[in-house]
Amino acid sequence: MPAYVIANVTNAWDQDKLVEYRDRNTDAVAKHGGHFVARGGRHEILEGSYAPVRVVIIQFPDLDAARGWYESEDYAPLRELRQSASDTDIYVVEGV
Repeated sequence: MPAYVIANVTNAWDQDKLVEYRDRNTDAVAKHGGHFVARGGRHEILEGSYAPVRVVIIQFPDLDAARGWYESEDYAPLRELRQSASDTDIYVVEGV
């Protein structure tokens, strides 16, 4: 069953680091069987007061693959890079 990692950027202050993060994360995601479904495109809030500045959705084959990417040695330095440049909420949800 597919799993979706959803990242909601709520604050970003270093665009150069975030460009590097996005470039390097593309390969890390692919290495774990994932692909980007949405990557910072236009979004609209239809209900509620939640206001992310950027939304990313990554599809993985299953929860284990998603967790494998997030906990991998490949992603660890990228996570630190992202955290030094933005505030982001990241969660994973199992698909249907």
